[in-house]
Amino acid sequence: MQTVALLTISNVFMTLAWYGHLKFKEYPLFTVILASWGIAFIEYCFQVPANRIGHAQFSAAQLKTIQEVITLVVFSIFSVVYLKEAMKWNYVVGFALIVIAVFVIFKEW
Repeated sequence: MQTVALLTISNVFMTLAWYGHLKFKEYPLFTVILASWGIAFIEYCFQVPANRIGHAQFSAAQLKTIQEVITLVVFSIFSVVYLKEAMKWNYVVGFALIVIAVFVIFKEW
């Protein structure tokens, strides 16, 4: 659970770093790049420990899969709430297919 919590926190910061500047198009690109780097540093302060802790329990592929699912959830909320973008049906279907991939990756075959 600690790994998931740390990955969730890191993804909130990374989503802000990657997409938060989209509402600030009046700022020069160089300025938003520097701001994004600063936010990404905070993200790494959570991501690296999450992967270190999680690798004791999960494989690297499983950790990446967990991270991708968390990213989709965080990004979906961010895009609807912050960017005011609609959640379209094809996005939901695509995300559902990724959830199926999670099943395949975590299933003991």
